Amino acid sequence: MRRILALLIALSASLAAQPMGTADKLTVTSLLSADAVPPGGSIRLAVVADIHDPWHINAHKTTYDYLIGTKLELESKEGIIVADMRYPKGKALKFDFAEKPIDVYERRAVIFVDLKVSNRFTPGVDTLRGMLTVQACNNEVCLAPSRIPVVVPLTIAEGADGVARHEEVFGLRSSDAYERSKGEQSELATLFETEGSIVAFFAIFLIGLALNLTPCVYPMLSVTVSLFGTADHQHVRGAFFKAVVYVLGIATMYTVLGVSAALSGGLFGSWLQSPWVLGGIGALLFGLALSSFGLYQLQMPYWVTSRLGGQTGTGLIGLYLSGLVVGVFAAPCIGPPVIALLALVGAKGDPMFGFQAFFSLSMGLGFPYLILGTFSGLIKKIPRSGVWMVWVERVFGVILVGAAMFYLALAFLPKYSVYVVPVTLVLGGLYLGFLDPSGRGKKTLQRVQWAVGIVAIVAGALVARSMSKDSIEWEPYHPQRVVEARENGMPVIMDFSADWCIPCKEMELNTFTDPEVIKTTRDMVRLKVDLTQFDSPESEALRREYRISGVPTIVFFDAEGSEAPDSRLVGFVPPAEFLAKTRRVLGGN
Repeated sequence: MRRILALLIALSASLAAQPMGTADKLTVTSLLSADAVPPGGSIRLAVVADIHDPWHINAHKTTYDYLIGTKLELESKEGIIVADMRYPKGKALKFDFAEKPIDVYERRAVIFVDLKVSNRFTPGVDTLRGMLTVQACNNEVCLAPSRIPVVVPLTIAEGADGVARHEEVFGLRSSDAYERSKGEQSELATLFETEGSIVAFFAIFLIGLALNLTPCVYPMLSVTVSLFGTADHQHVRGAFFKAVVYVLGIATMYTVLGVSAALSGGLFGSWLQSPWVLGGIGALLFGLALSSFGLYQLQMPYWVTSRLGGQTGTGLIGLYLSGLVVGVFAAPCIGPPVIALLALVGAKGDPMFGFQAFFSLSMGLGFPYLILGTFSGLIKKIPRSGVWMVWVERVFGVILVGAAMFYLALAFLPKYSVYVVPVTLVLGGLYLGFLDPSGRGKKTLQRVQWAVGIVAIVAGALVARSMSKDSIEWEPYHPQRVVEARENGMPVIMDFSADWCIPCKEMELNTFTDPEVIKTTRDMVRLKVDLTQFDSPESEALRREYRISGVPTIVFFDAEGSEAPDSRLVGFVPPAEFLAKTRRVLGGN
């Protein structure tokens, strides 16, 4: 009996001495490169982890998936931008419990962060907070990971930069032993560094070109044809010049929107989501639709066209203003795809760079209209194109009516806006295929009308049917549900959306109705965050807290309550991509 008691005492003593966590195996301090930073200035932060022998901590990039890498997360704070974050490269060491060497940090690891302070920041003393996630190992075991708080006192002072400090630490940053965090570096930023500005700006141009595939852009096609298709151009050169002016109007709209959003931190084109603006766009589109049905012909006043655009057609000022207005149409659709560009411009903090980046994007968006505007006038020269062109104008008119109804619904009945698409397809198909008299006596045209009408009606029926599918059952967001999920060890998925967000509607109809998506997310806490009132104090606070630049944005939190690395989704994503991210958060393959 004494031997058993002695054995239990020894065992309990051994367990008591067994290290259970990482936090007491290192000391974490924060250092700043200067004692103060002026509003609009920059400062460098160093988070220093002094590791006690014989322990090591895993490098930022881990050798094995089951290991927890060192990661620094700073809380989002209005007026302070994390422009760059660099981790030391790991040192490969052999441990008895692993088959191959593991990348680790030993003795001391320093993480460098470049911070930019807004020029609107009020001088004074402030505090920046964060969390350092680390996991310690020795030659035999790896301990449970720890999340260690990081507190950074920050002094904002008017005038010159503060006195430099800790140069012996900050001098290490230029060493080859440091690399930028993958999570903090976008593909566009990498492209600027590796390929240079010319290639990177051309890539942004191609992104703008790809934005023409979004549904909000379709009304721009019909408006462009109506503007240029009726013009009388003697030479292609003259039409090309006018098309350039028109595209510059489109480019101006998106350059101003993009730079404003990047510098203010607001949602892209957020002011365009006002019911008055959306209603005005809908009324304008409806007016253009009536013109397509032949009720009247839009034409600039003679004094404008004669002085600025020639004897006939639309004047240069009119074309430029038309480009500005047409550029507004697509704003609700193309917001999410440009969030990566917003993040890059915001990190740079350079208005001129923002102008160049968004001008490249908007020129890519406008390039097809340069071609369309140049050659639309040639349609009139096609032999016997009269009845065909009348019917084509009716097609554009139906598209414009549908777009007008959609914008009016977004303005006044946003929850019902999704029904505009199937209704437009069915009613438009009936009118264009069977009621419009353009094809009477023209067998070929009439057959084309029938085919288009049948296809549109069938498409409308399929879209309506897809709306009746089962979907993810979301809970309204409440901060208490996030706390409860963390306490119960449940992962969380948060969907940031808005009633006026068109890609959000696409997600609801295509992604969230997928049976595998519904099944996979069943064991998660699924929260819907409504940002319809984007300028309300509640929405603004949520956007700052979760770093939301646009909608839709999907944010995943693991069972410990931390945002899963590289899991955030922005913009519309198909079910397969959504499932891949979800399974990664849940620990699946």
